[in-house]
Amino acid sequence: MSTMNLETAKPKVELRSQNSSEIVVNNVSKVYGGGPFAKEVIKDCSFTIESNKLTVMIGPSGCGKSTLIQLIAGFETPTSGEITMNGKPITGPGKDRLVLFQESALFPWMTTYDNIMYGPRARGETGKEVTELADFLLTKVGLEAFRDKYPAQLSGGMQRRAELARAMINKPEIMILDEPFRGLDNMSKELMWEYYANLYEEDRNTNFFITTDIDEAIFLADRLIIMTNLPTQARHVIEIDIPRPRKIEDIFANQRANDIKKEVMTLLHEEAMKSFSGGSKAAADFLEAYSKRAE
Repeated sequence: MSTMNLETAKPKVELRSQNSSEIVVNNVSKVYGGGPFAKEVIKDCSFTIESNKLTVMIGPSGCGKSTLIQLIAGFETPTSGEITMNGKPITGPGKDRLVLFQESALFPWMTTYDNIMYGPRARGETGKEVTELADFLLTKVGLEAFRDKYPAQLSGGMQRRAELARAMINKPEIMILDEPFRGLDNMSKELMWEYYANLYEEDRNTNFFITTDIDEAIFLADRLIIMTNLPTQARHVIEIDIPRPRKIEDIFANQRANDIKKEVMTLLHEEAMKSFSGGSKAAADFLEAYSKRAE
């Protein structure tokens, strides 16, 4: 499989200076509703998103991963426990944390360039430095020829790249990505893995990436957090010691990657079985996919 060309001339523009951007989730629980209708989604959950690493979280579908994103982003508050960033409690949304959700958030009436520039313009930042950064990011994500196209004129992969550029121009300390490549076909998805990994390796900013795809998780992660079924907790953390840069074939040919995959599949299978015993459709879907991968 060919890797997309990232060799571009980089202008004298810094995306963000490296600094500490560590998030600690400490004994966090989240309950919706009350009394007999209370539903505990997260229970006594603790883990760390380490500074300047790509931390990937994987768990059964519907286990509460997206709820954790809402809490880390500050859109919701924990029922109990605490989430801190650089030692300070997270009490609400902030520009230091930017979320890229599963659904496309590009404005359909704006061109690629205008979508990328939306954040700076909303803050009144339209000077030479930010416009140069927008031009640089367009080139960096391979969309310079599509700057005047509208989202409907872009492929799914192009839309995801445009959203990455729109996020990066805001210079967040932490990028949070909630299954951003889920809706893409397999070929486009694998190309986006390589593309996103290359973007990360250039800057080494703090990234927190959510997925249900084992291959995606192992290919991208520095650290892999494996979650339990509902109510979710962090069950196990694996340091992914596969050298970078990585290629897609490494996931299938690298013995270390295969060993990690077996370990992750075993743990997820155990968690899916717990959900399956309770009649979870998501667990049934996972078990079917697991059986096919294990053949």
